[in-house]
Amino acid sequence: MDSSELYHVKQQFFLGAYKALIGLSLPDTNSPDYIPTLVYQARAHIALNDPSAALALVPADSENVALKAVSALARYVSAAETASQEAALEELRDLAVEIEGDVEGTERDKHMVRVLAGTAFARAGEIEEALETLMQDTEDLEAVAVLVQIYLSINRTDRAKKEFDRAKQWAEDDLLLQLIESSIGLVASKDGYSNANSFYTEQLGNPSLSSPHILTARGVTRILRNEIPEAKSDLEESIEQQKGDGETLAAFVVAAGIESKKGEADELWTRLQTEHAAHPLVVDVARKADLFDECVAKFTVPPLAAPTAA
Repeated sequence: MDSSELYHVKQQFFLGAYKALIGLSLPDTNSPDYIPTLVYQARAHIALNDPSAALALVPADSENVALKAVSALARYVSAAETASQEAALEELRDLAVEIEGDVEGTERDKHMVRVLAGTAFARAGEIEEALETLMQDTEDLEAVAVLVQIYLSINRTDRAKKEFDRAKQWAEDDLLLQLIESSIGLVASKDGYSNANSFYTEQLGNPSLSSPHILTARGVTRILRNEIPEAKSDLEESIEQQKGDGETLAAFVVAAGIESKKGEADELWTRLQTEHAAHPLVVDVARKADLFDECVAKFTVPPLAAPTAA
């Protein structure tokens, strides 16, 4: 069972309170909470798109498999060249094999290796490898959470629901399980998104939590519920707390477009294209624009019919 301190660390990470998490003091190196806290803080740096800070945080000479894995994930995220990315992925593949034997690390650390490896493989587009890696942890809720996100990303809501239903049979009704249910509810539009909206509102009422991630999530939920002014209020507050966040900007573009505020939507869209060129929304729109241009190029406009004499 987790200590109260580690529970708080995990709560901050799961709910996206990354800045608050990296501001926490690390436990003593002899504490059983030291390595898991260090891993979550490193993951928070990666989530904030600062993998160099994650690498600086982790001792370079550590033989612990979880610390090796989070360092490899940070190197993958920061790599600019394909060769460097593949080297980091290969290290994670090796670690996923090594943990089947006698290595330095607890069972918790071994579970974390699979979660981090699966995350990296999914980011690399190696979906089958990610699923295979994560499915080896049949009763690890973090592995289930990543599995569900992968299934939702490939429009397999049925498989996501199946994983969630299976987890309910053995997992405690904790925060992460509720978060998984809310994520599925957003995609499946279950109960008019009321469950997800209630969950995010409940978390935002926690005085010990400050999470722009949850504000953005509720903003997206409110867009889906056609509560556009309320959604924009959440998104504005989220951007104020974490300026330049790509997910929040993308949601703001959608909200402004629905509200038919073309000038605002165009300005936000330009900003999203400039600051987050690799964002899925930007990439998808660019791909569709190219496809449209290809179709136009293949289309021959027939000549206008000549007027007939009266």
